[in-house]
Amino acid sequence: MHELFHMPVTIHNTLTNKKEKFIPINDGKVSMYICGVTVYDDIHMGHARSMIVFDMVAKYLRYAGYDVKHVTNFTDVDDKIINRANEEGVDPLELSAGYIDRYFEESDSIGVSRANAYPKASESMDDIIEMIEEIINAGFGYATDDGSVYFSVDKVKDYGRLTKQKLENMESSGRVAMDEQKRNPMDFAVWKAAKPGEIHWNSPWGKGRPGWHIECSAMIRRHLGDMIDIHGGGNDLVFPHHENEILQTEAVTGKPLAKYWMHNGMLQVKGEKMSKSSGNFFRVKEVLSKYDKYTVRYYFLNTHYRGPLIYSEEVMEEATASLKRLWNNYSELKSYVKDAQGSDDLSALIEKTKKEFIENMNDDFNTRGAMSSVFQMVRETNKAMSERTLSRKGAEDTISLLEEFDRIFGILPNDTSNDSLDSVMNIIIDIRSELRKRKLFDLTDMIRDKLNDAGIKIEDSAEGAKWKKI
Repeated sequence: MHELFHMPVTIHNTLTNKKEKFIPINDGKVSMYICGVTVYDDIHMGHARSMIVFDMVAKYLRYAGYDVKHVTNFTDVDDKIINRANEEGVDPLELSAGYIDRYFEESDSIGVSRANAYPKASESMDDIIEMIEEIINAGFGYATDDGSVYFSVDKVKDYGRLTKQKLENMESSGRVAMDEQKRNPMDFAVWKAAKPGEIHWNSPWGKGRPGWHIECSAMIRRHLGDMIDIHGGGNDLVFPHHENEILQTEAVTGKPLAKYWMHNGMLQVKGEKMSKSSGNFFRVKEVLSKYDKYTVRYYFLNTHYRGPLIYSEEVMEEATASLKRLWNNYSELKSYVKDAQGSDDLSALIEKTKKEFIENMNDDFNTRGAMSSVFQMVRETNKAMSERTLSRKGAEDTISLLEEFDRIFGILPNDTSNDSLDSVMNIIIDIRSELRKRKLFDLTDMIRDKLNDAGIKIEDSAEGAKWKKI
């Protein structure tokens, strides 16, 4: 293990608004819950940012030696799901099940590894109802005449810990409809009485379904326990969702819900948050029709997760160009190692790059800084290859380090198509060399130009022709 793994990982904790040393509840183990999606449509790039960010967090913590249990939920019972199902004339759970299948297809398509568990609201009713009963018994909840149950915010002394706002200054969530039966406008539903013809479950208070916030509290408790290490999601969830999760869980357990709260910044389009309700969103499958998954991952990881990020085709093209420089370096290293004759193994550069990479990642998962150290190594290895000073060991060690980092980033092509392409290109280069010998330069130029149009550049040198993607 690298000595820097013994240095602490630090995390910016939304709860304290400070960067803190990461000390898990149980030594060597990490419990991590990330709020998932409401499954009534395909995922968009805003969802993808959160998915890729916390995929990276889980992978880095595992790389650093932690045993990580990662749970992400599906909200498959919700007003939006019911409304969409009514529009399409299908059962709400049938609709949400279809979108869950598509979620996994699209999650795989952007290189996101599977979480350890994906609980669903519809399959957690016993846990949800039990927790609501405990909330009522603890004096924090009350049932209304229509069979709904609300959490009483007046019973809480420190509501607003995540947002750092006082209760009287907050507005009620637009996602929870106002109800004259509420004792306080800020009270929120943990159980909603069913409307005529609406999907429902039986409960001690009558037929109904859970409120938005209670499902996460119940799922966390079931799958990870009363208190977890990391709770994460987009920063649009800080209020009211995560604030209300804290109230619900702590009313029952008397313990902090999470030690560390992590929130990624929003993806923006022309300065506005990307969202389905605003209509300014780009579905992942649409973006992948233009850009590959590696470019999408690089685009998100080449910036710090907490900051806002602008989406446009211009920035995606910039990401494509930058990533090609990395790919070319990786490809050229693998070609170079076959006949390397230099003596410089670049051991100091490789050690420096790994040190900087780990230092940046330990610093609140600073992927931007880590990526910068990788590209500095790329520039220096390119120079060493062009001067033919790089040794076989240096090339092999650089390849190994790039692949080591890529277990976290997932931005290097990892399929077999490159091997097949390499074989085909060697054949084309041999044919082109024979045509040059026969002085059929119009044909050699045509091959060069056609390949260039296809994104492959042929470079003629004293050592022979070489190729790379452009």
